[in-house]
Amino acid sequence: MRVSGTEISVEVAVVGLGPGGEALATRLARAGLSVAGIESRLVGGECPYYACVPTKAMIRAADVLAEARRVPDLAGEVDLRPDWGRVAARVRDEITDDWNDQVAVDRLAAAGVRVVRGRARITAPGVLDVDGQVVRASRGIVLNPGTDPAVPPIPGLAGTPVWTNREAVRATAVPASLIVIGGGPVGCEFAQVFARFGAAVTLLQANDRLLPQDEPESGALLAERFAAEGIDVRTGVRITAARYDGERFTLDLDGTEPVTATQVMVAAGRRSDMAALGIGAYGLDESARGVTVDEHLRAADGLWAIGDITGAGAFTHISMYQAGIAAADILGEGGPGAEYHAVPRVTFTDPEIGSVGLSEAAARAAGLTVRTGSAQISASTRGFLHKAEGLIKLIEDADRGVLVGATSVGPTGGEVLGALVVAVHAQVPVDRLRQMIYAYPTFHRAIEAALSDLRG
Repeated sequence: MRVSGTEISVEVAVVGLGPGGEALATRLARAGLSVAGIESRLVGGECPYYACVPTKAMIRAADVLAEARRVPDLAGEVDLRPDWGRVAARVRDEITDDWNDQVAVDRLAAAGVRVVRGRARITAPGVLDVDGQVVRASRGIVLNPGTDPAVPPIPGLAGTPVWTNREAVRATAVPASLIVIGGGPVGCEFAQVFARFGAAVTLLQANDRLLPQDEPESGALLAERFAAEGIDVRTGVRITAARYDGERFTLDLDGTEPVTATQVMVAAGRRSDMAALGIGAYGLDESARGVTVDEHLRAADGLWAIGDITGAGAFTHISMYQAGIAAADILGEGGPGAEYHAVPRVTFTDPEIGSVGLSEAAARAAGLTVRTGSAQISASTRGFLHKAEGLIKLIEDADRGVLVGATSVGPTGGEVLGALVVAVHAQVPVDRLRQMIYAYPTFHRAIEAALSDLRG
């Protein structure tokens, strides 16, 4: 690595030090390359400070409350006094170090990565401007900029103190009432957390169901749970205008009465700015929503991209997976390219909703000969004992006799999903899955019942 005035010369520059970028930069540096890691926000990315990790701490606390409220039905009586202050303190002190990234910076420095603070823009192949400082990368650049929360262009909403996931994670108090805009994983998780801590929650979803990327059965089951917990779910709605009077928000809805609350949270997708990255210097389309890459994550000669902007899934586990493949390519190690036929995803609501591979609708749209099988968790012994709702749904490519998709909903839906991820990834024949021994009485034993239903 060479530093001269305002210029840094390295072999590889990694733009964006989220989990994937950090892993890739670390691996390259430990392999002997000179590496600059560039980050305009917190080193470590969205996941440890505003997403995966702190939100799961919040969800854990909310789930404990829900379990305590089930005590009268199963075990006796309980005196319950929720205290959001303890949750906020844990997120601040234990989870995020008060949103301080020094530990992550030190970790990268110890691996030999030079951390450069600032917003990077490609000015020529292998050359970056980072807030006036030039970074030259002789071997190439890796893009891992992540995405930012998208706020929909609702008239009157701009300039008001709405929350995104970033503000919600920093909340020191639970609002008396909350409107959540968006019924995807982020919106559903936050809606349930704040409702369980006492907020009156209304969830507005433009789509006609919750979790539209998952099976309809999953969204329907979650909507039933939300209704039972007092969350007002409204699907198929269009917000026409917003007002804020300094104390309350009012959202006008097309064809129905307005809704009001003391706080609004937007969870309506995420965005990235390709033009700001300067990818046009490599001949790439700066008006695109992301970067097209090959199976080795190459976007152009000397340019790689990983993470959200590749369109393979906005998940930490995708960026980490891609980081390994891109690093191997940069180091000339060879190896297999990326495969996305068995991408797992979990929404950490109660019940948890885990999915892998294709949904039934996606499998049919792909022209497959589809056969499905399902089982209710409540019909299993473990489900009966826990008084738990959930389901297992299997999607089979009947011509090949293998699963191409599966859904696991239940108290440990994401964990039960693991067995189904292996089945889809390895394309284990369905007949072979039927020959397995499923431990009794476990939640995952419902997989056996779903396989039975699949056979009909």
